[in-house]
Amino acid sequence: MSLLEETISAIKPADQEWRQKARERLASLTMPHWALGRLMDLAADLAAIARSLSPAVTRRAIVVMAADHGVAAEGVSLYPQEVTVQMVGNFVRGGAGINALARVANAQVVVVDMGVAGDLTAWRDKVLNKRIRPGTSNLGREPAMSRDEARRCLEAGVEVAQSLASEIDVFGTGDMGIANTTPSTAIAAVFTGLPVAQLAGRGTGIGDAAWRRKVAIVENALRLHQPQAEDGLDVLAKVGGFEIGGLAGLILAAAAQGKPVVVDGFISTAAALIAQSLCKRCADYMILAHRSAEAGHRAMCRRLGREPLLDLGMRLGEGTGAALAMPLLEAAARLLTDVATFEDAGVSRANIG
Repeated sequence: MSLLEETISAIKPADQEWRQKARERLASLTMPHWALGRLMDLAADLAAIARSLSPAVTRRAIVVMAADHGVAAEGVSLYPQEVTVQMVGNFVRGGAGINALARVANAQVVVVDMGVAGDLTAWRDKVLNKRIRPGTSNLGREPAMSRDEARRCLEAGVEVAQSLASEIDVFGTGDMGIANTTPSTAIAAVFTGLPVAQLAGRGTGIGDAAWRRKVAIVENALRLHQPQAEDGLDVLAKVGGFEIGGLAGLILAAAAQGKPVVVDGFISTAAALIAQSLCKRCADYMILAHRSAEAGHRAMCRRLGREPLLDLGMRLGEGTGAALAMPLLEAAARLLTDVATFEDAGVSRANIG
C-alpha cells in the first residue's frame, strides 16, 4: 500500500457521539441558548474531531507551500514569475503578511518548496525541500504534470504533516505561486460544473483583457485535457499545481492524524476540493478560514459543504486567512473548558414555556 493509500485508509469520520456530548454541554452553559452562535458550532466540530471535550488547539503551524506554474507564460498574472522566489525569501525573513498575522495567531510558519522555478539555495536551511521540478508545464497547452508527479505532490504534503505531527495541534494551509489562481479556477470548474467565467477572478489584479485571456485559457485546458471530477489525481495532474497537490496531501494527513486543518482562501480551497475528491471523510476535519474575494470561492465552499468563519474581503493567500481564524479555534475550545454550566455556577435557568 502506498503512503497516499495508507493515509486515506487511516481517515475516520468525525465522532458524532462526541459532537452530541459537546452540544449538550454547550447548551448548559451560563448564557442564553446558543448565544455565541457559530462559535458554539465550531466548538462542537472541534470536540467531534478531537473526540474530547478538551480539544487541543494551542500548537499551531501555517504550512506555506510554494511552486511556479507554466501557465504564467500566458500573461495571466500581473506579476512576473520571479516574484515567487522573492516572496519565499520574504517569508523566511519574516517580512510577509503571513508572518505578521502568524505572530498574532501564535503560529509558526513552515515554508515548503514544492517546485519553485528560481534558486532557493540561499534559504536551504529554512525551507523544506519537497520540489517536484521547477514549475508545472503550461496547462493551457499540455497537462500540468504527470499522474506520477501528482501522486508525489500529495505524498510530499503527507510527509510534511507527518514531520510536524508531534509538535502541532492545528494545521493551517498557505500558498505562494505566481499564476496559481488559474489552475485553481480550472479545479473549481471541474468540481462545481459551473462556467469558467463565473468562477475566474482577478487574481493579482489583472485588467479586463488579461481576465478574458485567463478565462479562455482555462476553458481551452478543460476541453483539451478532459479532467475527470471523479478522479482527483487526474484533475491535479491535468490542471493543478505542485503546491496545490502538496496542500491536498497536508489536508489528508491532518485528517488521518485526527487534527483540524484550517483552510485558507481560493488556492487552498482548490486543494481541499482535490483532497475531498480522494476521501470524502477528510472534509470533517476542514475548517474554512474565510471567504475569499475571488469570484469562484462561494461555489467551492458549497461543494465542500462548509461555511467560512470570516468574510473580510481578503484575497492575498499565503495562509493569512488561516492565521486570522486560528484564535477563533482557541476561543471555541475555551467555551467547552472554561465556561461554567448553570448547575456548576448556581445560576437559575430561564423559564421556558
